[in-house]
Amino acid sequence: MAPTASSLTFKARRGAPMLVAPAAATPHEVKPLSDIDDQQGLRFYRSGIHFYRSDPAKAGQDPTAVVKKALADALVYYYPLAGRLREVEGRKLVVDCTAEGAVFVEADADVTVEDFGDLLSPPIPCIEELLCEPDSNTAVVTDRPLLFIQVTRLRCGGFVFALQICHNMADAAGVMQFVQALGELARGTPGAPTVPPVWARELLLARSPPRVTHAHLEYRCPEQPSAAVVRPDDATLERRAFFFGPRELSALRMPQVRCSRFETVAAFVWRCRAAALGCGGEADEARIQFVVNSRGLRDSPLPRGFYGNAFAFAVAAATVGELRDGGFAFALQKVAAAKAEVTMECIRSVADFNMVSERRPNFGASAARSYMVSDVTRAGFENVDFGWGVNVYGGPATANLATFHLKGRNQSGEEGIIVPMCLPAQAMERFVKEVEIGLGFDNNYY
Repeated sequence: MAPTASSLTFKARRGAPMLVAPAAATPHEVKPLSDIDDQQGLRFYRSGIHFYRSDPAKAGQDPTAVVKKALADALVYYYPLAGRLREVEGRKLVVDCTAEGAVFVEADADVTVEDFGDLLSPPIPCIEELLCEPDSNTAVVTDRPLLFIQVTRLRCGGFVFALQICHNMADAAGVMQFVQALGELARGTPGAPTVPPVWARELLLARSPPRVTHAHLEYRCPEQPSAAVVRPDDATLERRAFFFGPRELSALRMPQVRCSRFETVAAFVWRCRAAALGCGGEADEARIQFVVNSRGLRDSPLPRGFYGNAFAFAVAAATVGELRDGGFAFALQKVAAAKAEVTMECIRSVADFNMVSERRPNFGASAARSYMVSDVTRAGFENVDFGWGVNVYGGPATANLATFHLKGRNQSGEEGIIVPMCLPAQAMERFVKEVEIGLGFDNNYY
């Protein structure tokens, strides 16, 4: 009998890491990051992972060789990713385009795609065997490779593609633009990538003089101690995934509040999480902090192909008591109002606040007391094809204190949103009850 995904254990047999340089000559220049890229809180390597089944038509072809060649080709177009970050005056980060290359590792594992389970979502079992580097929310990012890729061949003939990239270089949309280009080149698509990469980081530099026009709660910790602090080193942390499909969304519908599907689910989870963590502390402040991408804003100056960081955090705050007494409509209105506050002027104010006025504060300190969530349902994780067809699962490899809205299915095959959640065990038990009470029925995916 195959092991359950939660009990799966294996050891990957890794080859020696190698540097893959661009396949052709590239410019040797120094390129400053934008003042949205250059945040202390982005100094880590974000990870993504994609699972592929065997394809009989690809018999005899080695996916590691295919991806490695495609990587060399892709780095000709995305040549800053083959360089190294340097820190200059004022802790400013610049990219030294040295063409030293990205790290590539080929590996083998004696497991099948099916061993990982039918309903993959973060955290992926045995993720440490599939990533090149240990996964962490912090890292040294200067004077080291900016991109790590491991391709692991599986016993069934399928494989796993895992990527780690310095977050200062790209956001989720930028990462997926690069990975889609990698897939095109792996499939043998002739010519340059369909979406040519554009640097244009100067469009998001701080203004001179700086003009901070928003409060930017995402960089300020609450003044009062809060019970709603989740620490990554807590040994009692429990991880579950919750599914929101047509039935759940219908139960949460609030016709009197104009809002998106993301806002609806995020507000509901925020309220349930605050109740689970803040029992007995009605005056505790509970925050929700979520990404708003400036590419979708009406007056965005960013051209097609821009792959840098282009987001700001929307923040809504309320006490545990207010969230309880105000009901779901109150939470939803707070979230919708917070999202509406993020305009291009807000994005420019972030650049001024972070990089000039406050010398790059770390939003991570605030995030420890917040429900931090990002909607990646439109990022395109599920459509990456290296020639073996689209992936069985594509998306984040881990979800700890920050979480995501992911495309997925429940046990019945319904499409919907999966929300991974990480909480101390007792809080998780209360959270499950809050979800069930709020929906009026048992959630069918956890």
